[in-house]
Amino acid sequence: MHIRKTTPVAITRPISNSIIECELTHLSRSPIDIRKARAEHSAYEQALRDLGYLVKQLPEADDLPDGVFVEDCAIVLPEVAILTRPGAASRRPELTTVKPVLSEYRKLAFITAPATMDGGDVLVAGKTIFVGLSQRTNDKGLSQFSGIVTPLGYKVIRIPLTKCLHLKTAVTCLTTDHLLLNPKWVGADLFDGFRITEIHPDEPFAANIISIDNHVICSASCPKTSQIIRDSGFEVVLVDQSELAKAEAGLTCCSILIN
Repeated sequence: MHIRKTTPVAITRPISNSIIECELTHLSRSPIDIRKARAEHSAYEQALRDLGYLVKQLPEADDLPDGVFVEDCAIVLPEVAILTRPGAASRRPELTTVKPVLSEYRKLAFITAPATMDGGDVLVAGKTIFVGLSQRTNDKGLSQFSGIVTPLGYKVIRIPLTKCLHLKTAVTCLTTDHLLLNPKWVGADLFDGFRITEIHPDEPFAANIISIDNHVICSASCPKTSQIIRDSGFEVVLVDQSELAKAEAGLTCCSILIN
């Protein structure tokens, strides 16, 4: 049953003991200090609480190495929550515990086989939704997604992607019409009509941020881009994610935000 709630919610999951077995696409495997990673994740959750979110943790799941990266399981819009079908088969069991929690807040729709889609490839910018075609999201996923959201008044734009894991590795929203972008991984010309701020070239992963009202959660490892964001008029909240970054994590990966 769909129960609309007024307090914004952030769905998260504890870091699995098996995270060292996580999927990797663009990075070589490095040792992950799980204790430090958990401390970083706890600070991340606290940053969301400080910005007004109720943090709702899914059950810990040691059989799901990538389970902390809940974003890939769903795209939440005001009208509907779309359960994805992750591109990595090992991640599909994660949906089992995500589905009942999302059903408390939204009616549900589903991406089904043979389509694949990761939530990290879907960037919602107002009524425009950019979808990255990547190793994790295929054309059938884009087609099914478009069939769900186009009748709701959304415009879906396809973004070819080859240089990074997910679309939101390369570009995220500062506001609904203002994007933060790494031009080496995705071209600014693909986002016609949007204001573009480029990251500092020394910090290739800096484009993945979380913007909440006038506050922007940024990676502590990207001080130069954080200053660019401050200079654009935003309050910056720094979060260390250095251990989870070894698992190809970005800030958006670790929560599903329901506003």
